[in-house]
Amino acid sequence: MLERLQKILAEAGLGSRRECERIIAAGRVSVDGKRVSALGTTVDADKSKICCDGMPIRKQRKIYYLLNKPKGYVCTNRDELDRLKVVDIIENVTQRIYTIGRLDKESEGLIILTNDGDLANKLSHPKYEVRKTYFVEVDGYLTDMAIKALESGVWLSFGKTLPVKVQHVRRGRQKSRYEMVLKEGKNREIRRMLNECGYKVRILRRIKIGNLYDPTLKIGKYRKLTDSEVARLCALAERGHTRDRGKYDTVTTG
Repeated sequence: MLERLQKILAEAGLGSRRECERIIAAGRVSVDGKRVSALGTTVDADKSKICCDGMPIRKQRKIYYLLNKPKGYVCTNRDELDRLKVVDIIENVTQRIYTIGRLDKESEGLIILTNDGDLANKLSHPKYEVRKTYFVEVDGYLTDMAIKALESGVWLSFGKTLPVKVQHVRRGRQKSRYEMVLKEGKNREIRRMLNECGYKVRILRRIKIGNLYDPTLKIGKYRKLTDSEVARLCALAERGHTRDRGKYDTVTTG
C-alpha cells in the first residue's frame, strides 16, 4: 500500500510528520538506494528499502494506551518550559508515542496515547464526530440562556463552536456540576466557551472518548487498550461520516 514517506518515517519513530518532512527535504532519506527530497513522495514500505542517514527504518508495532491524566501535565512531546509531560508517565515504551488530542495543563481525565497516526486523526478531527464527554464544575449555575448558547454554538476567536450537549448532574447555589458532550476539541474550548458566557471552571475532567469509558482507572494510572476497544473506536469513527448531525449518543455516568 502506498503511503506518504513522511508518514512512514513518523510511524517508525523518527519524529512528528513535520519533523520528518524536514528530514526528507534535507536529503537524508533514500528509497531503494535513491535519495529522495521531494515532499509528497509515496512509497510502499512493505516492498521498498527505506533508509535515513544510511540506516534502514522499520515499521513499528502499533500500541495504544488509555491514561487518566492528572493536573499539572502537558500533552506535548517537547516542552521548552520543561514542564511535566503526559508521555513521560508511560513507562518501558521504546516506540515514539503521542497523545490523541490534548487536555490543557489544569484539566484531567481520559486521554489515549499511541503511535497510530490514522487513528489519531480519526479520533481528533471534527468530521468524524467522535464525541468526548466531560465532567465540568462551575461557580454558581448555568442559566437557561447560557445552556441554550452552548447548545447552539458560541462565537470565539476561531469562529463559532459546534453545538455542545449539556446535562445537569448537580445544581447548587455556589457551584454546579454538568456533563458536556463535544464533537470537536479546540484549544481550551470548554473553558473559553464558559468564560464567554460569564462562568469560571472549577473542575474539568474528560470521562469518555466515543464509547470508551473506564471509571475504575485512577488518576495518574494507565493501561493498554484491548484489541476490541481499538476496533470499536475505529468503527465509531467510520460511522461518524454517516451519523446525523445534531444527534448525541446516550451518556452513562459512573
